[in-house]
Amino acid sequence: MKNEEMARLFSEATPYIQKYHGKTMVVKYGGNAMINEELKNAVMNDLVTLTLLGVRVVLVHGGGPAINEMLKKVGVESHFANGLRVTDDATMEIVQQVLAGKVNKDLVAKLRGRGVGLCGMDGQMLRCTELDPQLGHVGEIVHVDATLISSLLDGGFIPVIATVGMDDLGQAYNVNADTAAAQIAIALKAEKLVSMTDIAGLLRDKDDETTLIPEVEVSEIEGYKSAGIIAGGMIPKIGGMADAIYQGVHEAVIIDGRVPHSILLELFSDRGSGTRFYRRSHRE
Repeated sequence: MKNEEMARLFSEATPYIQKYHGKTMVVKYGGNAMINEELKNAVMNDLVTLTLLGVRVVLVHGGGPAINEMLKKVGVESHFANGLRVTDDATMEIVQQVLAGKVNKDLVAKLRGRGVGLCGMDGQMLRCTELDPQLGHVGEIVHVDATLISSLLDGGFIPVIATVGMDDLGQAYNVNADTAAAQIAIALKAEKLVSMTDIAGLLRDKDDETTLIPEVEVSEIEGYKSAGIIAGGMIPKIGGMADAIYQGVHEAVIIDGRVPHSILLELFSDRGSGTRFYRRSHRE
């Protein structure tokens, strides 16, 4: 990179660095960026960079591919309904082992001493009830206790949260990672909620990435659902984002986790990345 280009990039990034300094950002991490080691290393390095720049970063992760792989190994078939994993006793045991175990600790190891691994059961952070008996042990979050998360952020750490919650009796629940990230963002009064995916953002035609919708005002979401543009796994993802924005999170964005450094591009460049969701009153 030429000196002039580097200077231009720093100049462009400066106001955004100032904007996010001291603010909280919740990143939902999933998709191909969790599978590809090069992308995974890039994401973790970017999160450390954000922390060094004064951004308070919380990483909330799923682990669908790793869960699918383990379920296949032990001969348990996967089933989904409206983008949510049907979770019987055997599946719940695997989900807990994979998410709170290997996936979580692998991410912590890549954060170079900045990460602290947690799951939603720690300190009863994610208190749940059963969402739907037909889904099994899938939890609906009824309360987020952000005390532990806030303490870690105050200490300069990156909380790395596996989305396994529990009820008052100690029953573990599988919680959709997008929903959990949104509820955590609300509890922390976060500035921004970022969701990493395997696509460029919200597309008018799911098979054509040139149909990217760059911005969506939250009142438009129901129309996109009726048109079938928001469907499947996008329903809980964007539903959580809408809840977060209506409850005080300034904005939410879906970014392409296949693009190296997509988080930095979204935060620190004029063009941003992916699809941004906002509420008109926040811009007035």
